[in-house]
Amino acid sequence: MVWDGAGGPPDAESLATVEFLVVPYGRTDAAVPVLASAPRLRVVQSLSAGVDDLAEFVPAGVTLCNARGVHDTSTAELAVSLALASLRGIPDFVRGQDVEEWRTGYRPALADRTVLLIGYGSIAAAIEDRITPFECAVLRVARRARSTPRGPVHPLAGLPELLPRADVVILTVPLTEDARGLVDARFLALMPDQSLLVNVSRGAVVDNDALLAELTSGRLHAALDVTDPEPLPPGHPLWHAPHTLISPHVGGNSSAFLPRAFRLIRTQILHHLAGEPLENVVPTHKS
Repeated sequence: MVWDGAGGPPDAESLATVEFLVVPYGRTDAAVPVLASAPRLRVVQSLSAGVDDLAEFVPAGVTLCNARGVHDTSTAELAVSLALASLRGIPDFVRGQDVEEWRTGYRPALADRTVLLIGYGSIAAAIEDRITPFECAVLRVARRARSTPRGPVHPLAGLPELLPRADVVILTVPLTEDARGLVDARFLALMPDQSLLVNVSRGAVVDNDALLAELTSGRLHAALDVTDPEPLPPGHPLWHAPHTLISPHVGGNSSAFLPRAFRLIRTQILHHLAGEPLENVVPTHKS
């Protein structure tokens, strides 16, 4: 059975046969009511890397899997694009073109900058793959310290020492309770003057009021693919904050998505049919 999340839920007779449910991308809201109506359900496969909006609705005894790896390529491309566009002033060039103004001037390059990747998982590793040729230094942070072939991953507790060294901070952390509001006034105050915050994780990782204070003062710059709330409503002060570039949560939504999503779905279904362990299993309080 194929269901794209539109036009209402599948009928009860169809749902009675479902063991493996792929949540339609971007339609978690439509899928949630279906979860409790499929008595044979055993696996819920999300097509998002973050499942904070889904996990609490997965019934007990049902395995939840995320789409780790599916969005790495697309999200990493956008993160690098946002950083480059913000640093090199692309939004100002576009506004100048709209009014036929030649807006030249000095802009910082990504070369020779220090980039701090917070949430060093597969997406952050993909970002590092792409920024390495830009001749910048990379610092890595995750929940716990570990070693990688590229260098050390520092623990979150090390942020007070690392943030003052970072010209660009890129957020790729999942929205856990520990990460909610991680980027608060103290965090931002530790970032150097004129440094750039890039968020391709979740909007609620950042304290909006604290960020707006820094942007309005002109001390920091931001490039945001995610906001809190989403969509960002008309009149919200972030729309017109100085030195701020906003994209509408499109990090994973590119032509790179479907081929990788289909590969994951095929692999997971074959694992399920063979009774083999699934990939990307997300622990839930009901597991």
